[in-house]
Parts: sequence; C-alpha cells; structure tokens
Amino acid sequence: MFSALLIEKDEAGRRVAVAALDEERLPEGDVTVDVAYSTLNYKDALAITGASPVVRKFPMVPGIDFAGTVTASGHPDHRPGDSVVLNGWGVGESHWGGLAQRARVNGDWLVPLPTAFTARQAMAIGTAGYTASLCVDALLAYGTRPDQGEVLVTGATGGVGSVAIALLSRAGFQVAAVTGKPSEADYLHALGATTVLDRAAFAEAGKPLQKERWAAVVDTAGSHILANACAQIRYGGAVAACGLAQGMDFPASVAPFILRGVSLLGVDSVMAPKARRLTAWERLSRDLDAAALESIAREVPLAEAIDAAAGFLDGKIRGRIVVDVNR
Repeated sequence: MFSALLIEKDEAGRRVAVAALDEERLPEGDVTVDVAYSTLNYKDALAITGASPVVRKFPMVPGIDFAGTVTASGHPDHRPGDSVVLNGWGVGESHWGGLAQRARVNGDWLVPLPTAFTARQAMAIGTAGYTASLCVDALLAYGTRPDQGEVLVTGATGGVGSVAIALLSRAGFQVAAVTGKPSEADYLHALGATTVLDRAAFAEAGKPLQKERWAAVVDTAGSHILANACAQIRYGGAVAACGLAQGMDFPASVAPFILRGVSLLGVDSVMAPKARRLTAWERLSRDLDAAALESIAREVPLAEAIDAAAGFLDGKIRGRIVVDVNR
C-alpha cells in the first residue's frame, strides 16, 4: 500500500483527498519509482482545485513531476537504485503523477537526477525551473547576449520567473522583473534582478509599438502582458513564451514582428525531447546556486498540498512548493 493524493469524479461529484492505494492500481509502465518528493505547479493547482479541466480521466493522481529512486525496471536506461527525475509527459493529467509515494511510468520519460542536486532540490526546481532553463536556452540559442540590453521576466515571483532571474543573472544579463507583489522586491533583487517593475504597467491594452526597452523577454503570462512586452522589445530581439497566467489570448498586432524583426519563441516543457531536457538540467546543475533554491522553495507534507493548490490560484504563492510525499 502507498499514500497518494487522489482526484475522483462521479455522479456524486468531485473529491480530492489523500488515500491509501494498493500498488496493483498503478498504471502501466516499465519503471516503478519510490517517490521522495514532488512539487506543485500552476497546472497541478488547476487539476487539484478543478478550476480548469486539466485532468483528462478519473481517478487521477496529480503531480506533473517527481524525484525518487527506481525500485523495478524493464527499461534499458534505468536500474533499481537509480535516482531519477520526471517532468511533464502528461503525467498528472492522463497518467498517474507524482503526488504519491509510488509511481509507475514509461522509462523514456525519466532523466537521471543530476548529481549536483538532492531529490528535494530537484523538486525545488521542478517543472517550473526546468521550463525556465529551457527559456534561457532558447534565448541564448537565438543569439541573445548580455551586451544587447536588459532581459524582462514576467511573473517574476512565480517558479518559472524566480529561476529564470537567477539563471539569467548568472549568465551575465541585467534582469528587469515584473510582479504584482511590490513587497517582494527584496526577494527579487536577491535572486539577481536589477530592476523591479509593477505588473499594472503591462496588464492592460497598450500601443502596438512602444518604446524599445528590452533585448529579450521570458514571459509566463500571455495576454496583454505578453503583447506589451513584445511591443517594447528592441529591434531583432526575442521573447521566450512559456505560460498563460494572465490568459491564453494574445491581443497584439504583427507590428513588432514585421517592423522590428522581433521573434516569438514558443517554449514547451511537457513534450520536449530528452536531449533538450538533459541540456536544461545541465544548465541548472551548473548555474543555479543551492542557496537560491532555499530562498525560492518551501516544503509541505502531502496532505497540505490541497490547501497550497488553492493558494496558487489566489496569487498567494511565492517561488516553489516542494511536497514531501512521505509525511
């Protein structure tokens, strides 16, 4: 038996609770993992609260990522005793996820736990931090350089934004952080932000072309925030778009793209190929300070993940939530 956060839905309604489950109920997969830690992301919050139809079938164990130890494997890349990490691949949506003491998955979805991190630290990073690393990789591959100017990061106090600031600062960039929480300015400066800007200046409809300010952008918001950021990018700059915290819409014009040569780089973390994942984790291992992780993350036991998920949607969460599934 193992404990798991279980979402059920039937004629009587929708229920979310910690349940004791038999291992025979685990879904198909060629690798079984004893999970040490999971984490909460925005998508997990939507799944747990039911605020959006993220879960595609019931019952479902949410949790789009986990870190733990292989206990059984029929996959050539993984052996019992190996430490592994999983991010995405529809886990927690269509396949039972990481908010449980045990998981069974396709071995192709796993990557080795970097030796630089403990399982807890890997989940302090989680899909949010891994996505931030993918965004930084995308901008650097595009050719963005520190001498070209400041990089703007939206949703700066969230998991993606926090790690993006730390990674960009380490890479030598001047970082401007956009937040709706001015009280968190000290936190953002400690991560490496040189400027902190009020989200209100970006949140409403703006002109198609505005004053050129940013060499590049990491955007977690979408909607008007993304549109205004694009309108302010310098000639030839780029935006790495990975989130939709403000909305899925994009109320913009083509002006920045055809008059200033701006590029919009879509960053997907769910189905990213393994080689890209390994590169992203390599950057995190090399450039993310363990001390920064401690300032970004706080830990909760499995039973408190439900309340923490509601806090995500209320905008009360800063940084990362690590879930100890064994307490």
